[in-house]
Amino acid sequence: MTIYPARSLVILTGLPGAGKTTLLRRLYDLDGTESAPVTVGAVTVIDSQQSRSRWAGGPRWAPKPVRTGLVFATHVWRIRNGVRAGGPVIAHNRGCGPVVLRAFAWLARRHGAQLHLLLLDAPPEVALAGQYARGRVAAPTTFTRHQRHWRALLVRVRAGDPTPARSARVLDRADADRLEVIRFGDHRGLAVPGG
Repeated sequence: MTIYPARSLVILTGLPGAGKTTLLRRLYDLDGTESAPVTVGAVTVIDSQQSRSRWAGGPRWAPKPVRTGLVFATHVWRIRNGVRAGGPVIAHNRGCGPVVLRAFAWLARRHGAQLHLLLLDAPPEVALAGQYARGRVAAPTTFTRHQRHWRALLVRVRAGDPTPARSARVLDRADADRLEVIRFGDHRGLAVPGG
């Protein structure tokens, strides 16, 4: 059992379509209509879908890259606010490149927290099918870039190097389906059957 300290930022990452939002919805009883972070017990749960929902009505005049940037900035700002508030935060983030992860590590340290990674590993074809199922498909060049960053991160983590995080745990889809609870604090942790 992995124990996350109470002052932790856990980033749930993986390829687009891997099932990160589905996992958060199941674990924290979200219904997908949320447009702001949700507090469950002491844990702040932040899904990028919440920021997309927040900006769903506009600004329609802006080109897609501007709208995408606005959603991402809102998502990161919410993660920052959650960590700054002092409680544990679990946040979905599809970006797993080194610059993004170093930024999250810096953010956590700045506010007296630790960064931990929870990696949801789904094969690219399964992730792509997940994108089609949800009706939002990443551009081929974007998906290829995500796959490159993802493979590099998995290689490092499986070799025992979670840098820049304090810890990293890889879950396949079967592990994710069996996951029942993510808890924070001295006497609670991440319960994964067989883990």
